[in-house]
Order: sequence, then structure tokens, then C-alpha cells
Amino acid sequence: MPLLEVQGLVKSYNGRRVVDDVAFTVGEGEIVGLLGRNGAGKTTSFRMTIGMITPEAGQVTFNGKDVTMLPMYRHALSGMGYLAQEPSVFQRLSCQDNLLAVLELQAMTKVERKARAAQLLAQFHLEHKAGEEARTCSGGERRRLEIARALINRPKILMLDEPFAAVDPHTVEDLQEEVRKLTSEGISVLVTDHNVQQTLRICDRAYIIHEGRNLKDGDPKMIINDPAVRNAYLASTFRGDEFD
Repeated sequence: MPLLEVQGLVKSYNGRRVVDDVAFTVGEGEIVGLLGRNGAGKTTSFRMTIGMITPEAGQVTFNGKDVTMLPMYRHALSGMGYLAQEPSVFQRLSCQDNLLAVLELQAMTKVERKARAAQLLAQFHLEHKAGEEARTCSGGERRRLEIARALINRPKILMLDEPFAAVDPHTVEDLQEEVRKLTSEGISVLVTDHNVQQTLRICDRAYIIHEGRNLKDGDPKMIINDPAVRNAYLASTFRGDEFD
């Protein structure tokens, strides 16, 4: 059984069905992409999966339990971590305090909380920023801090919404490496993004959403070589040689 199984999601706005029978799965320790053009329905599907939006039909099963109608915080309590596209750090708090603020909610001693914060800062190469305000972080440092904070509850899956947006190419490579490392810890990843090349580099599999429906799914090589995907989604100049 997949860790995350989404079946038959449906959502309409102003009489127009923007998501129509979307389905996908994520296995344990797997990185899966949910890709599509702007307006394709991928973001709405993603947000229904994490409990931000209520679907009109369909089912979201996570870790063997139906979580379709549960609010977002219940998804988080069940082991679903989430990284928003928008900046979410507390700008005036230090990087360490950004983590400690969330750790305060955990049943841990003060010593344990500080140890966990230090471990996460080290894991994401942020030890040198521990005492500095988060507003001093570069785009890549901020993203790494946000990922570290999303891992505080030791989630079974991390849901990444446009994680590479507004980040320079060199930093994207660093972030990709950090995401890959999560699977070695047994953490699954679902990532949604409009940048196909950056996202496919880290994915085991991907689903292409087009006009609110599933168009194609498979490994990166299958995706980029599919005629329907190339016609609907990939630019004519897209080569994809690195996936051969």
C-alpha cells in the first residue's frame, strides 16, 4: 500500500471544473512530482491533498487512514509536513529561535529542544546563522531553514509547494541535494512545481496534470519522451538529454 494515495479528486470554481478525477500515489521513501502549467489544476490538487482546500469528490488516504475531510493541522499531526511557496520564517527571530518556537509545542525538555534545533541547523548547514535574525538569510538559507522547521515533527512525508521559486540556479542544486537526502531518512516527498527540468532531476516518478486531469505519469525519461506531454507541456526547445 502506498504511503499516500489520492483518488478521484474533483474541484470546481465559478461553475468551471478545475480538477477532474485527479489521482496519484507516493510510496515510502519516494520523491514524486506533481507537474503542470499554471492553471492546469496541480496546485489545487496539491492543496486538497494537504487539507488546505476541501474537495467536492475523491479521497485522500495517508498512512492507511482516510484524511480527506480533515483540516490541515490534523494532516500535520498525522505526519504530513508542509513547506509553503511563500516565505514563512519569522524575520525578526534568530534562525535558532525560528526552530525553538515550533519545538516549544513538542513534549521535550529544554535541553532536548535545543539539541534538536542544533541538529537541524547542522543538517542544513546553518550553524553559522544560528544566532542571526532570519531576515539576514539569503534565499537559499531561508529555504533550508524552512525545510528544517518542517522536519521538526519528524514527518513521514514532506509536501513541497514550488520549493525552487525565486532561488538562484546554484542554490537550487544545493536544495535538490538536501531533498534527495531526506529519502535516506525514510521521508517521502511530494513536490509541485512549474519548472519541469529542475523538478524531474530529483523525482523517482512524476505526474503531469493538464486541463484538470491526469495526462501522464512515469519516471523522468518516460515523461519527457511522451508525445502528449511534449505537445501539452514541454517547450519545443526542451532537450532533456540529462535524463537519457
